[in-house]
Amino acid sequence: MKDNIIIKKFPNGITLHLNPELPFEKLLEEVALKFSASRQFFRDAKVALAIEGVELDDGQERQIVTAIRNNSDVEIICIIGKNEETNRNFVKAIQKVDMQHTDNFGHFYRGTLKNNQKIEIESSLVILGDVYPGCVVSASKDIIILGGLYGEAYAGVGSTEENHYIVALEMSPEKMRIGDFRYKAKDKPRWGIKPKVQPKIAYVKENHIIMEPITKELLEHLPF
Repeated sequence: MKDNIIIKKFPNGITLHLNPELPFEKLLEEVALKFSASRQFFRDAKVALAIEGVELDDGQERQIVTAIRNNSDVEIICIIGKNEETNRNFVKAIQKVDMQHTDNFGHFYRGTLKNNQKIEIESSLVILGDVYPGCVVSASKDIIILGGLYGEAYAGVGSTEENHYIVALEMSPEKMRIGDFRYKAKDKPRWGIKPKVQPKIAYVKENHIIMEPITKELLEHLPF
């Protein structure tokens, strides 16, 4: 009998292979059953998720993630695509942040910010979604956006500490500030049309905000 849902582990994540012959609602039920039965195996793992076999829209992906969370203790930190090198580097960046700033991350926002929404917190912030133009995210510490940054982001607000940063899967901000330093974009921000995902990190170096693609070499030499 063919398995409709196949779960495979890879370093720092899991791949979920879905049977393309099944209707989505049936796949959703199967995912819930599979993770419920495997709850003890995964425990409270924090993983990246790759989905194969079926092309899903954003709403269907969110339903899959919700089904996993409701039927296990797994925390999905991001959904990744097919560019393996980019995926590995992004997950490593998230892990580096998580290991070195465990006490800082207590605020998660699940969903996309739109219609001029604002979030201001006295801590670090993880957003599981996009930040649309006109929206503002502000944190006294660091910001991680598991989606696109197309609005405004301010990290290290009112902080006396150094080495704050902003990470996003797609980095195209209207405005950005880290501590007392402002980022000046060379090109007009673009959004809406999904380009090739290029995770980037913004941080302060020599009194300027540097924005760079996340690579293995960069992770080894970051000052935090």
